Amino acid sequence: MHMYAKIYDFAASAGAFEGFVYPKEKLDPDDLPKWIDNLVGAYQHLEPEVRNEFQSLLDGTLGRAVRALIPVLGEDHETILKLKSMVSGGLPKTEDDFQKKKWFQE
Repeated sequence: MHMYAKIYDFAASAGAFEGFVYPKEKLDPDDLPKWIDNLVGAYQHLEPEVRNEFQSLLDGTLGRAVRALIPVLGEDHETILKLKSMVSGGLPKTEDDFQKKKWFQE
């Protein structure tokens, strides 16, 4: 698979995960482990210089997912720790923290 396709595949999965866990009334934590393991596996297979190109964007996407999950799972849950392993910057303040303008809006 071409590197650009790998990046798209990873980004699409991360974005879909953020939408899936966004606060809602019913969230089954048993649905998360395989999804998280796939995200971590894909992230680790991307070269560090490739990850560096999108890391700040990923920090926002997965950071908001972490913020949405902490009230449900707790700060020290294995799922939270795995997600945090892919976030290098600080977490957004809330799951609603969308401060960045899109690249085409600048």
